[in-house]
Amino acid sequence: MNAEDLDHKFDDWEDVLEYFDLSTLRQPGLEPQAIEITFPHWMVVALDKEAQQLGIQREAIIKLWLAERLDANPVVGA
Repeated sequence: MNAEDLDHKFDDWEDVLEYFDLSTLRQPGLEPQAIEITFPHWMVVALDKEAQQLGIQREAIIKLWLAERLDANPVVGA
Protein backbone atom coordinates (compact mmCIF):
# COMPACT_ATOMS: atom_id res chain seq x y z
CA MET A 1 0.00 0.00 0.00
CA ASN A 2 1.32 3.43 -0.83
CA ALA A 3 1.33 6.44 1.48
CA GLU A 4 -1.55 8.16 -0.31
CA ASP A 5 -3.84 5.13 0.12
CA LEU A 6 -2.85 4.91 3.78
CA ASP A 7 -3.63 8.61 4.26
CA HIS A 8 -7.09 8.13 2.75
CA LYS A 9 -7.82 5.17 5.03
CA PHE A 10 -6.67 7.15 8.05
CA ASP A 11 -8.72 10.20 7.03
CA ASP A 12 -11.76 7.93 6.66
CA TRP A 13 -11.28 6.75 10.26
CA GLU A 14 -10.29 3.24 9.18
CA ASP A 15 -8.02 1.20 11.44
CA VAL A 16 -4.57 1.47 9.86
CA LEU A 17 -2.52 -0.15 12.65
CA GLU A 18 -2.38 -3.44 10.78
CA TYR A 19 -0.12 -1.73 8.22
CA PHE A 20 2.56 -0.91 10.80
CA ASP A 21 5.13 -3.07 12.53
CA LEU A 22 4.50 -2.00 16.14
CA SER A 23 7.43 -4.06 17.41
CA THR A 24 9.82 -1.46 16.01
CA LEU A 25 8.23 1.57 17.68
CA ARG A 26 10.58 3.65 19.81
CA GLN A 27 10.00 6.78 21.83
CA PRO A 28 12.81 9.30 21.37
CA GLY A 29 14.78 9.95 24.53
CA LEU A 30 13.62 6.75 26.25
CA GLU A 31 16.25 4.41 24.86
CA PRO A 32 18.12 2.74 27.73
CA GLN A 33 21.69 3.84 28.29
CA ALA A 34 23.96 1.84 30.55
CA ILE A 35 25.96 3.69 33.20
CA GLU A 36 28.23 2.49 35.96
CA ILE A 37 27.78 3.79 39.49
CA THR A 38 29.44 2.80 42.74
CA PHE A 39 27.59 2.84 46.07
CA PRO A 40 28.94 2.32 49.57
CA HIS A 41 28.16 -1.10 51.05
CA TRP A 42 25.59 0.21 53.56
CA MET A 43 23.64 1.79 50.70
CA VAL A 44 23.60 -1.44 48.67
CA VAL A 45 22.32 -3.34 51.71
CA ALA A 46 19.58 -0.75 52.28
CA LEU A 47 18.61 -0.81 48.59
CA ASP A 48 18.42 -4.59 48.61
CA LYS A 49 16.16 -4.56 51.70
CA GLU A 50 13.81 -2.03 50.12
CA ALA A 51 13.76 -3.90 46.82
CA GLN A 52 13.04 -7.20 48.58
CA GLN A 53 10.14 -5.66 50.52
CA LEU A 54 8.63 -4.43 47.26
CA GLY A 55 9.38 -7.67 45.42
CA ILE A 56 11.50 -5.98 42.77
CA GLN A 57 15.17 -5.95 41.83
CA ARG A 58 17.73 -3.46 43.12
CA GLU A 59 18.00 -1.74 39.75
CA ALA A 60 14.23 -1.20 39.68
CA ILE A 61 14.15 0.53 43.07
CA ILE A 62 17.01 2.80 42.00
CA LYS A 63 15.19 3.71 38.77
CA LEU A 64 11.92 4.25 40.64
CA TRP A 65 13.44 6.56 43.23
CA LEU A 66 15.44 8.51 40.67
CA ALA A 67 12.38 8.93 38.45
CA GLU A 68 10.31 10.17 41.41
CA ARG A 69 12.98 12.70 42.35
CA LEU A 70 13.47 13.90 38.79
CA ASP A 71 9.74 14.23 38.21
CA ALA A 72 9.42 16.29 41.40
CA ASN A 73 12.30 18.58 40.42
CA PRO A 74 12.37 18.89 36.62
CA VAL A 75 15.48 20.44 35.14
CA VAL A 76 14.77 23.27 32.74
CA GLY A 77 16.02 22.46 29.25
CA ALA A 78 16.52 18.75 29.93
